[in-house]
Amino acid sequence: MSDGVSDGVREQASEQMGDTAAVRASDEIRAWLASFPSRGLFGTLGITITDAEPGRVVATMPVGPPVHQPYGLLHGGASVALAETVASIAGSLNLDRAREMAVGLEINANHVRPVRSGVITAVGTPLHLGRSTHVWDVRITDERNRLVCVSRCTLAVVPLQRPD
Repeated sequence: MSDGVSDGVREQASEQMGDTAAVRASDEIRAWLASFPSRGLFGTLGITITDAEPGRVVATMPVGPPVHQPYGLLHGGASVALAETVASIAGSLNLDRAREMAVGLEINANHVRPVRSGVITAVGTPLHLGRSTHVWDVRITDERNRLVCVSRCTLAVVPLQRPD
């Protein structure tokens, strides 16, 4: 039985999202992620989506020298970029993606534990899903499931704008 998603789109989605054996997302969501023209900061930071559904998005990011601040610790800006990535993807999964997109409007973050190396995991869940704004709670933990950062990200729901 065909689900309308080509093998080429599945393969491209696999490359965008990392190891597909570990990814939990529908083919439709994988195809949407694969349709992005560039991975941008998402790819630069090594972010991998591991679970994607409208009520929850999970992503991981490796911690090492590329995301360190001068003292060899995870840079808070990298945590914030991870949190906004998770929130933006999650917000978009709750929209008519043919007409709307979710973009960051405001974000705050409390960094509660330093990390020097390993992999951190961000889990985004909705606090509010309105017509013009969404608010997402994003919790980032280390490999021992200890809280590293807690973030709240407000998204604006705006008309879809395709990149040039």
